[in-house]
Amino acid sequence: MSIKILAIETSCDETSAAVVVDGLEVLSNIISSQVDLHRKFGGVVPEVASRKHLELINHVIQEALAQAGLKFDDLDGVAVTQGPGLVGALLVGVAAAKAIAFALEIPLIAVNHLEGHIYANFLVRPDLPFPLICLVVSGGHTDLVLIRHHGDYQLLGSTRDDAAGEAFDKVARVLELGYPGGPAIERLAREGNEEAIDFPRAHLEGFDFSFSGLKTAVLQYLNRLRQKGEKVNLADVAASFQKAVVDVLVDKTLQAARTYDCPAIILAGGVAANGRLRSALVSRARREGLEVFYPPPVLCTDNAAMIGCAAYYKFLRGDLAPLTLNAVPGLPLVAP
Repeated sequence: MSIKILAIETSCDETSAAVVVDGLEVLSNIISSQVDLHRKFGGVVPEVASRKHLELINHVIQEALAQAGLKFDDLDGVAVTQGPGLVGALLVGVAAAKAIAFALEIPLIAVNHLEGHIYANFLVRPDLPFPLICLVVSGGHTDLVLIRHHGDYQLLGSTRDDAAGEAFDKVARVLELGYPGGPAIERLAREGNEEAIDFPRAHLEGFDFSFSGLKTAVLQYLNRLRQKGEKVNLADVAASFQKAVVDVLVDKTLQAARTYDCPAIILAGGVAANGRLRSALVSRARREGLEVFYPPPVLCTDNAAMIGCAAYYKFLRGDLAPLTLNAVPGLPLVAP
């Protein structure tokens, strides 16, 4: 019998609901983005995001069911992002999911947002070979995860300061490229010379990352040129900065794959949509006989389909949540 799960994602500034069957077939994946709303602030305003989720959540859920051609009574379970994320935003999704689970007397499944990003890959390729190295790279997270099997994760390393996506946003702000910064820098970088400026790379021991120093180096470079009255080639800055980030991400990921003898690497998170990162990782991995997989761009950014996929495998394990479930803004992927 097919398992039909309604999934809800409200961790940041996308209100999303999806219906996923057997963790593979996406009957609907409705995403209502707040990017235009937050653009004038230069970033996400938590209170504004929470209020918008409240306005949209019921409509988005109804639209997801309508597009899937289902009614509430057809559902076998409801899944929701429990964390990490903005607490007010998370609470909107958690409250909606709990209400549905209670009213319909169906299982409630709590999903870690990072686990959702990982499982976006399984939506596209359910037969991915274990063990896997996953690079989770987004606005709030830069993590290397060893995945031995479904639900079996080991956190190998994470960022000690700025996440890669956060560094992209901050550099884009000083370059006056607007919000969101990642796509803007990638577009501008195509016009620049990535070898023009030798920005530093932080190569920490182990598998941890650090991008704060790189961000500071970009700021200092811009300040020096402006103080001298010299013209700044913004495209060269964007390209050189992007290359510095990508070099570190690729180096660490390949190092982890070699160390843990993993035949394949997967990318996850919003920055996984970056074309320069994808091409660099694929090129270098191929030389070492490793495969690289990544989701299409729509599944890299926040969406409920990835939550529904992760929830299906938790459903099979009997890993269900109580109706006392609460949002956890700092929820770790792996318990300390």
